This record gives sequence, C-alpha cells and structure tokens, in this order.
Amino acid sequence: MTPKWGETPVEPCLIRPATREDLPEILAIYNEAVATTTASYDYEPRTLDHRLAWYEDHVANNYAIFVAVIPSGEIAGWSSLSRFHDRMGYRFTAENSIYIAAPRRGHGIGTSLMEPLIQAALNRGLHSIIALIDSSNQASIRLHTRFDFVRVGLFKEVGFKFDRWLDVITMQRLLAKPV
Repeated sequence: MTPKWGETPVEPCLIRPATREDLPEILAIYNEAVATTTASYDYEPRTLDHRLAWYEDHVANNYAIFVAVIPSGEIAGWSSLSRFHDRMGYRFTAENSIYIAAPRRGHGIGTSLMEPLIQAALNRGLHSIIALIDSSNQASIRLHTRFDFVRVGLFKEVGFKFDRWLDVITMQRLLAKPV
C-alpha cells in the first residue's frame, strides 16, 4: 500500500521489551544522536556501564524500555519512560524518549514504538507523560501530536549545542487518573 501524502511509511518491525543484551545497540543509537543531532543535549557519548545502570534503574522502578527489531534482527530504535522528577508528588508523571537509528528515521518506527509506550504508562498507573523536544525537531513534534500530546510550554535558549542556543518545546499527554 502506498502511503498518502503526509503519512509515514511503516517499516515492518517487532516491538518488544528491551533486554540487557540489547544495550550495546541501544547505546550505539543514542551515541549517534548525541554526536550528530540535537535530540539529546549530551555532548559526549555515554558508556556501556552508564547504559547498564540506566537499564537496571528502569527495571527496578518499573519504567518501560522497548526496542524495535527489523527483520534482519537489527535494533532500529528504542523508546523509554523515565522518572520525570525524584520528588514523590511527581510519581504519576514520566518523561518519554524515542531514538531511531539514523538510516531508519522517517520509516514509521517511532510510531510503532509510541503505542506500547503509552500502554505501558497506562498499565503503570501514570497520569501524565512529558516530552521535552528540541524545537527544531519537527519529526518528533509531529509524532507526539499524532498521539494526542499537546504543546504546553516553550523554554527559550535553555540548551547550547553545536555553537548555538536551543529552545525546548514541552509536550504533554494526560492519561487516566491515578488510582
């Protein structure tokens, strides 16, 4: 089927929970984004030890991490929910992240990763998902809008990378009320 104008073609992939064995590929995708994009405001690549600690913290605290596996067996992208803030009053809110391998961007993998992420948030009893998005990342803004996230804020010049000031758009999706 040929997509209509404005639709994203969906590359076939299997979405599943991430495992420890996936961490090298998750790390490679993230580090490429660090080096070449403003999707992350990190400057330096992360280490496998750092990513392992991140993974263990997510598992221990029941924050979902998913991977998109294409038919070749390669991980083409990943998504996660993370603690929004450490204070107890924020326990029903999470921040989401979605990173796609450079050659797979624009193939609908982000769309495939978002649905289970939202379901995981509902299953966990979350009330709100927050997305902090570089204002120049129109693909991410469109993706979040497609999934009923609304723009709730703009932070002017809060990031600095690649010798320029960067604005952050805050988007939010409200879910069911916590029990």
